[in-house]
Amino acid sequence: MPLWLDLLRTPMAAPETAALRRWRLAWLVLCLALAACIMALSPLRRLTGRVAPAAAGVLLVAVLLVGLVYFRRKNAADRAWNDGDVREPDE
Repeated sequence: MPLWLDLLRTPMAAPETAALRRWRLAWLVLCLALAACIMALSPLRRLTGRVAPAAAGVLLVAVLLVGLVYFRRKNAADRAWNDGDVREPDE
């Protein structure tokens, strides 16, 4: 059997656990909140003054931290899945 056909039949990503789903959804919500905050920065600045850019900064740091945790856990789960380890590394 050709190698490419063997690769097509091999699952490459682990099934998403409930914990990974929560991390992914949290990251997506934070990304959307950051995008909304950036798009509405001028009106928010008029309403709140210097708090608006600080809020965008806090959201940016949160996106980076949650993204880092999520992608590390997702890669660990995928690696364990591809190695045949059935336990879930983040639970």
